[in-house]
Amino acid sequence: MSKEEQVDLLKSGNNAMGGFYGPFFTPENGLINPPEHVVADVTIEECGPVMHRYLLSGRIPDGLRPELRGKSFSVEFTFYRDVDFFDRRYHVDHFETEVNGRCALDRITVGDEFESGEGGLVFDRFDSYNRTPYREGDPYAALLKQEVASIINESKNQENPQEEPARFAYFRNLLDRDLTNAHWDLYWRLFSYWEHALTDAQIREHLAQVTAQAHVTADANERPWHMPSQAIDVSSLKDQTIFPGAADCTAEFNSSNGRCMIWLTSQPSGGFQIVQRPQSGWVNWGTNTENESPALPVGTRIRTIYGNYAQSWRERADLETQTSIQVQKQAS
Repeated sequence: MSKEEQVDLLKSGNNAMGGFYGPFFTPENGLINPPEHVVADVTIEECGPVMHRYLLSGRIPDGLRPELRGKSFSVEFTFYRDVDFFDRRYHVDHFETEVNGRCALDRITVGDEFESGEGGLVFDRFDSYNRTPYREGDPYAALLKQEVASIINESKNQENPQEEPARFAYFRNLLDRDLTNAHWDLYWRLFSYWEHALTDAQIREHLAQVTAQAHVTADANERPWHMPSQAIDVSSLKDQTIFPGAADCTAEFNSSNGRCMIWLTSQPSGGFQIVQRPQSGWVNWGTNTENESPALPVGTRIRTIYGNYAQSWRERADLETQTSIQVQKQAS
């Protein structure tokens, strides 16, 4: 939150600002992103009067994909005195895998999430500095929800439900609902091999079906590219989700109260997933393209600015190209 504003943008604590996900924490790798799945160390690298720098580091748990095992990560957070922004940089051991039928080489998904509770939105518009084309709707998420519903319904109709794992019974009761109003991680958790609700073979089998269908639906001609002429009202579009193209300066803002978050990246992300879903009150800024394909190069600096900039966010972003902050040790 902004100290002056005193409004918590992550009220429940069920979401995260600064999490990194793909390609590691995805259903295909059998991992998701609750904090109990990673133990991290925090090192204070600098703690001076005008700048603090912290290094969050840890080992990524081994998932189902052999090529993604044994990897470590670190996130460098830098905060400055009396400014409206902070910096991040993500470092991950070299990796190469395949996502959505394409090579994913040292690219990650960084996700910033915000929440207001069901029926509201912290931010209700998305924009990019040089407006980029976008596609609306999220077939992958819809297919994943359908697969979850199918698994749940199949288990409810089986003859010997007592034979199912206790953890599966727990998720069956939890997920037997309208998933549109549920937190995204809730229906990912069924596919986490840490949960032991499904076997590894079942996870691979179910997700292979989802992935095969997603490859087709993601590129269907029924989902054309749109070129926006103004900020996008994401919640009015299909699945309250858009996938914009590559950009290095983007923003989400609230058209009523002026709150605005601006992201500047030292390298462009190849694409984004933007969600503004009133049903659950969840807002997402993610550096991934369709079918959870990571798009942000490892090592990219992210500068995140927050303030009442809905009407002037481009002017505020321009200031970052004209000024710099330098910290030097004073000679003794």
